Formats: sequence, structure tokens, C-alpha cells
Amino acid sequence: MYDILAVIDKLALFTFIVCTMLGAGLGLTVQQIWEPLRSPRLVIFSLLTNFVLVPLFVYLLLQVVHLSEPLRDGLLIMALASGPPALPKLAQIVKGNVAFSVGLMMLLMLGTIFYMPTVLPLVVEGVQINSWDIAKPLLLMMVSPLVIGLFIKAKFAAIAPIIQPILFKLSSSGLLLGLVVRLIIHTNDIIGLLQTGAIFVCAVFIIFSFSVGYLLGGPAIDTQRVLGVGTAQRNFAAALLVATSNFADPSVVSIIMVTSILMMLTVLIAGPKFVELDQPTNTQVKQVEV
Repeated sequence: MYDILAVIDKLALFTFIVCTMLGAGLGLTVQQIWEPLRSPRLVIFSLLTNFVLVPLFVYLLLQVVHLSEPLRDGLLIMALASGPPALPKLAQIVKGNVAFSVGLMMLLMLGTIFYMPTVLPLVVEGVQINSWDIAKPLLLMMVSPLVIGLFIKAKFAAIAPIIQPILFKLSSSGLLLGLVVRLIIHTNDIIGLLQTGAIFVCAVFIIFSFSVGYLLGGPAIDTQRVLGVGTAQRNFAAALLVATSNFADPSVVSIIMVTSILMMLTVLIAGPKFVELDQPTNTQVKQVEV
């Protein structure tokens, strides 16, 4: 049964990522993706948030809160992995700037490819990482579908609006199916981590990551939302790749999977609430009109 669920999980993840990136390419142009990244302030704050503030915060947090070494290693790996594959989908959910989400994802993903092999061995003993090992699956599953989508949009613009809604539904189905399957597979892991206190650390990790990303993602609300969810949702694909190839203890993979599930659930549940809070009230609208 477990093997069947594991296969379903992989298929759901593949469907979700490929359809999301292909759909994003069909709905955007290279110019639209590049435009938000022309802001030096936004680029600098995005890099600072993901590659300095969040890893440093998690590292310091783990010096205060005592966890076993495997759990500590897993959380550090997650903290150093940026550029979540789900970011364009999450941007749609929170009504953020989708073009910026694609550009930010590419920027952070590229940074992670060089950042993790350099920094991770400094904070986690016995880790050996090759940049190409991280880059290869990310390029195959994320960049390739995006490029194909952009090409179709540029050369066959008439069919893009027809294909995009289908991909959107497939992407949403893959996301929900994968989330449900992972919850089933990792129920015991979640229960075990509740007993260790690691869930508390995960919660603080998520809250801090979202808050610092949201606060530094301005001045536009739509980019604040994207940097908030993009910082809170780490690149679990890169983290999982590093964990499975360097650690024999299953607790390392478990904490990565549970953290990624909690991050996704947090965005799915709280994301729409933040959109509502950002909306002006009727009274405010009337005051502006007067």
C-alpha cells in the first residue's frame, strides 16, 4: 500500500510542477517575468530574505531549542533551499503578482544551486553536494516546461488560452492529491514530531519566513504576498534531493516532508485570509471616493 501511495505522490508532484510551469509560460511573456526583477530594491531584499535572514534565524533558533541531530540537519537543509516549485501556483492562490513569482522562483532556484553546496557543509557535517545534482531535476521539471509555454505563447498565441485552463485544473488536482497522499503517508511522522517539539520549531520557522518576506516585499501588495509565500514555502525538491543522497537516518527526510506539508497547508489556509485583510473596506472606499 505504501509503495502505491509513494508512486501516486510522485505522479501528483510531477503533474503539479510541470502543469504549473507550462501554464505560467502560456500566460506570460519574457518581458512580464523580467519587469519586476528590474527593481534593485526588490531583488536585493528577496536575496537577503531567502539566503541570509531565514537561514540565520533558523540556525540561531536551533541553538536555543534542543532537537536531535537528524531533525536539526533536516531543518537547516530546508532553511538553505530557496525557490519553491509551487510558487507560481501559490501566487495565484493569494492573488499575487504571478509574473514576479516566476521571476523570483527562477532567481532563487539559481541562487540555491550555487548557495547550498557552498554553505550547507559549513553548518551540517559530512555533507557533499554537487551543484549539477541539484540543478538537473530542477531544470528538467521547472525550466523546460516554462520555456515550452513561453514558446507556444509567442508563436501560437491563439491556442494558449485554450490550453491554459486545462493545465490550471490539472495543476490544482495534482496539488490537492499530492497533499492528501503526503498527509496519509506521513501521519506517523507528524505524530512523532509532535512529541519531540519539532512542530513548534517548524511553526516558528514558517511564521518568521512569511513575515520577513511579506514586510520586505513591498511597496506593492501583490509582490509582498509573493515574497511572503515564496519565503515561507522553501524548495523541498532540492532539500529532499540533498537529504536522500547524504543521510541514512529517515528522520532527516521526515522533518523535511512534514515541514513542507505544514508550509503548504499554512499558505492554502491562511493565504486567502491575507488577501481579505489587504482589501480595503467599504468605508475606506467611500472615504477615498469622497
